[in-house]
Amino acid sequence: MGITRTDIYSDKQNKLALLFKVLGHPARIAILQFIINEKTCICNDLVEELGLAQATISQHLKELKNFGIIKGTIEGKSVCYCIDEKKWTQFQEEFNTFFNQDINIKQCC
Repeated sequence: MGITRTDIYSDKQNKLALLFKVLGHPARIAILQFIINEKTCICNDLVEELGLAQATISQHLKELKNFGIIKGTIEGKSVCYCIDEKKWTQFQEEFNTFFNQDINIKQCC
């Protein structure tokens, strides 16, 4: 069996690329910003706030949760979401490591 494209990259590179992909949709950014600004768990408030269909929001929440940026609890029909602070800090560190690389170029085209 041949190697996949992700096999030629390091685990760090693959993980960072997945993080960029998860954050690559404006609805997911809006969801995260709303949760962060509320400074509390969000329970069924996103449809009114974001103006998106419930199914659309649910899909984006699923992607964010699967990647670990948010965590949630289900109590009956109520689903509550909040930022996973431990994972958030970990992702911040990975972003900072990537963007804080020295890019001093001696010669450029």
